[in-house]
Amino acid sequence: MNLRDLTPWHHGKAGAGSTPAISELHREVDRVFDDFWRGFGGPSLFGGNGSAMAFDVRVDTSEDDKAYHVTAELPGMSEKDVEVTFADNMLTISGEKKEEKEVKEENVHRRERSFGSFRRSFTLPSEVDEAKIAATFKDGVMTIDLPKSKTAQKKAKKITISRGK
Repeated sequence: MNLRDLTPWHHGKAGAGSTPAISELHREVDRVFDDFWRGFGGPSLFGGNGSAMAFDVRVDTSEDDKAYHVTAELPGMSEKDVEVTFADNMLTISGEKKEEKEVKEENVHRRERSFGSFRRSFTLPSEVDEAKIAATFKDGVMTIDLPKSKTAQKKAKKITISRGK
């Protein structure tokens, strides 16, 4: 058995135009690690060029009889960095994070930058009373309340469950 026997190849003949599956695996592992570090707000390790990058925003969604509720974690941001829009029953949260810190101490000089953008959209399943949508921002957490319209509230009916025979 030689190395060629251990290296999986795509279907077809090896040679010009074929790519070893091991190369695809290597790219996939790089992508997984890149996504992992990006989730911590860190820079891209594989293929990053130091420019702005997109970052993930953690969002919790819930619903009760009267409204939908969306809570987004936006650490290091303020309400001025975020835009919330609602059109055609779709809520969109977008923003850009720009942060620059400079530390000057004796024999130490360091400047750190953190920046990137995000955009999340949610299609809501029933009508929303657009005039009553409210958003609040406190300590890096934004909460959006989207009250259901009166007709959407009436559509929900609780069904009594009886014990089977």
